[in-house]
Parts: sequence; structure tokens; C-alpha cells
Amino acid sequence: MKLAVIVKGYPRLSETFIAQEIRNLERAGIDLRIVSLRKPYDSKRHPIHEEIEASVLYLPEYLHQEKTRVARAWRAARRLPGYGKARAMFLADLKRDRTRNRIRRFGQACVLATEVTDRDWFYGHFIHTPGSVTRYAATICDLPFSFSAHAKDIWTSPDWELREKLQDARWTVTCTQGGAEHLSALAPEPGKVRLVYHGLDLERFPAPTVASTARDGSAAGDPVRFLSVGRAVEKKGLDTLLDALAQLPSDIHWRWTHIAGGPLLDELRAQAERLGLAERVTFLGKQAQKRVLEEYRASDLFILPCRIAEDGDRDGLPNVIVEAQSQRLAVVSTPISGIPELIEDDVNGALVPPNEPQALAQTLIRLLDWSLSAARDDG
Repeated sequence: MKLAVIVKGYPRLSETFIAQEIRNLERAGIDLRIVSLRKPYDSKRHPIHEEIEASVLYLPEYLHQEKTRVARAWRAARRLPGYGKARAMFLADLKRDRTRNRIRRFGQACVLATEVTDRDWFYGHFIHTPGSVTRYAATICDLPFSFSAHAKDIWTSPDWELREKLQDARWTVTCTQGGAEHLSALAPEPGKVRLVYHGLDLERFPAPTVASTARDGSAAGDPVRFLSVGRAVEKKGLDTLLDALAQLPSDIHWRWTHIAGGPLLDELRAQAERLGLAERVTFLGKQAQKRVLEEYRASDLFILPCRIAEDGDRDGLPNVIVEAQSQRLAVVSTPISGIPELIEDDVNGALVPPNEPQALAQTLIRLLDWSLSAARDDG
């Protein structure tokens, strides 16, 4: 099979699960071509990106920036077998979504359909914007296509659009039971929706060989280390975490490290300053996988108090939670989306209600007390 994989941006540090899938498809002998709607914004790369052999085609991110290329593609696309059907599909969508972004998707699809001409199948990662480009382009070329749906794309897309995409695709996979149930309820043919959890490559995340620390926050010279990995966006609930940390008793000695970029980083830094926590908080920004693994192994507790954002955006099952558990880190999170499919409260992690800093602070205190009691028992 010759497969085109359509993604919103490539490479992205926050989408290692996509890179891992691409590499494993290559290992399975599938001829891949990566098609990206955007050029990379990340200067760093994970090791897996260096292993991927597939070439990358970057579509025009904004149509007006490459007018000649888009016009040439549109003229060529009009001669392809499915252009009339795709155009009617696009115009029907445009009536319900009168945005420049919708027009951009069709223009990008024309470029994709005319510049990637040797594929058997189109496969879009994320069912929203990449899914639209995938659907239009595959229809223009009269080729089969499929989707992988994840989180924001499921919960912030209108039902009419999801329903029509699910109908036209040969199949759609998603990574949480909740997401699968939601999509199946919308799909005209529910059997075309399948649940496939993201795997974790344990060769890249081998179990640590050094025993866990006994830090419990009682020693000023060796504070307990909290860690969060996740973009600074509303749905991660990092502001709730800062409020919770501010409520910890003064005799608990701690440090918190955050890894990732995101639009709310400056707000989080200002919040830490306002709460008097700045000296205990470190924002590392975007980091490659090696540094992330080092921080997992240097930490004592992983915290990600996810929430449902005001626009409905939410996580599926954050892969960073799986990564943290692979490094024997205790995890504190919330019962949002697919997280309870992995974490059972007080069995293999702790779940607290979202947006409740006091409850989160109390859970952290309880876990540190448990750690102290366990250390005493071992002694």
C-alpha cells in the first residue's frame, strides 16, 4: 500500500503518538508520504523523528501566500474524476461554516490531490481540519480514506460535520472508549468506528533501574518534586494546580516543574508570582524526549488536573500519563474523558474533581503522608 498521512503540523513535540504510529507503519512495510498543513513551529525534535524515512510535503498554510501554486492546483484538480463531487461537498459545508478556514481547507485539498498522485489511500490524523482536507482531496482523486480522531477534534466539531465525515470514511479509529461511544452515536454506520488505544514504545521508555526516592516533603534540603507535562492551555488545568500548591502547608517542601509550550505560559508565570510560588516553580518550555524522560525519573509525583474547557475542548487519554506511569511515577489527575479508563482512584493513581484546588491540595497532602508512613515502615 502507498499511504498519504495528513497531519496538521509535522513534526510536533506534543504528538509523539502520531510519530510513533508513522514509524511503525514504515516498519510494517507501508510506503508512506507525510502531508502537513503547517510547517513546524518546534525547533526541537524527538529521536523518532530522525528515524522516520517518509518524505514530507508542506501544503500552503495560507492560500494567499502561495497564490500561483494554489491556482495551478485548482486548474489541475478540475480535471480529476471526483472534483465535481468534492466541490459540491465543499459548497454544502461552506453554507454551514462560512469561514476563511473552510475555504483554505478546500484550497489545500486541491494542492494535495494534484501534487500527491501516487497514493492508494489517504489517512487523516485528527478528524477536524486535517480530516476536511483529507476528505476533499480523497474525493477529488476518487480514493478511499480514513481518519484517526483524538480529543479536541471530537468534542469541538459540529455534529453535522462529524456525521458526514464518519459516513464517507472507510473507517475511523479513536483512542478512548468515551470518544468511540460519542462518534458511534453520530455515525450512520457505527461499526465503522473502532477503539484503538495509543501504545507506548517501551524501548523509548524503559523502566527505570534506580529505585524510587523516599522524598516526602519533610526535608528542606531535598524537597519533593512534582512534575507536569502538557501544553499550557485551558484544558490542562494548570492554573488549578498552582492554586492547589499555594494551599499546601508551609512545612511541606516541594518543587514543581512544567514541561511544554503553550499560549497560557505567561499567565501561569504571572500566577506563580502572584501566589508567591515563583522560587519553587520551573517552566522548562518545550523539550525533546530525552530531557522529558530525565525529568520523569527525577520526579516523585506527576500531576495533570485536566478539565473540560469552556468551548468543550478536553483531553482524550493524555499520553504523558502513560509515560509517567511507565517510569513508576504516582499520578494525580481528574476523571475526565478517557483518564478513568487507565487510572482507578486509589488503585493505580489518584483522581480528584476538576477545578477544585482544595481537593487537589488535600490529595497531595494525603499522598505525601502515605509516602512518609511507608518510609517509616520500611525503616
